[in-house]
Amino acid sequence: MHLALIMDGNGRWAKKHLQPRIFGHKEGAKKIREITEFCAKSGIKYLSLYAFSTENWKRPKAEVEYLMKLLGEYLVKERQTYLESNIVFKSIGDLSKLSLELQQEIKSLEEQTQEKCNGLTQILALNYGAKDELRRAFIQLSQKGDLQQVQEGEIAQMLDTKGIPDVDMLVRTGGEMRLSNFLLWQSAYAELFFTQTLWPNFSTQELASMLTEFHQRNRRFGGL
Repeated sequence: MHLALIMDGNGRWAKKHLQPRIFGHKEGAKKIREITEFCAKSGIKYLSLYAFSTENWKRPKAEVEYLMKLLGEYLVKERQTYLESNIVFKSIGDLSKLSLELQQEIKSLEEQTQEKCNGLTQILALNYGAKDELRRAFIQLSQKGDLQQVQEGEIAQMLDTKGIPDVDMLVRTGGEMRLSNFLLWQSAYAELFFTQTLWPNFSTQELASMLTEFHQRNRRFGGL
């Protein structure tokens, strides 16, 4: 139902090709379409992509500015792809720190695809961090009443992923073996996959192999 991807390795891919980091980000953006369309054809219902974290603001100013520019170009360029491939677009994260122009472009794409599409939902995490998501959720809950009476389901309803099933399978490219503050609540029982492959080199064939292994795993959710 729900596949999550931490798209890591753009900078190292660029370094290997003797190019600046922004070159790697550009190539990584191209890979998103290929993987998204593959997931749509494979029957996956939700695809979450870690595009920009709350910690990414600490990167050099020029790199952050390029990433914001690349995001704006991606949203415009891929609009037709979403519509033609019947893909619903959704964003999660604190969008208030993005430019008004970007916020409007995101909102427009969400509204148009939600109105016209009913296939795969692609979820782009922008200025997203799981700890920040939980912080915002608890602020909302505290405004509603006594926190001692809060149930798990009520917390889930306050998260950015409200109405979306928990992550079944989480993949991280780039060789690192950590979650890096991505969908921590939603990935409590996700099956984890790590690969040395850098994101621009990640292929549909490798993902297909992971999906085969996923279906062979015995998910017990804490039971016997």
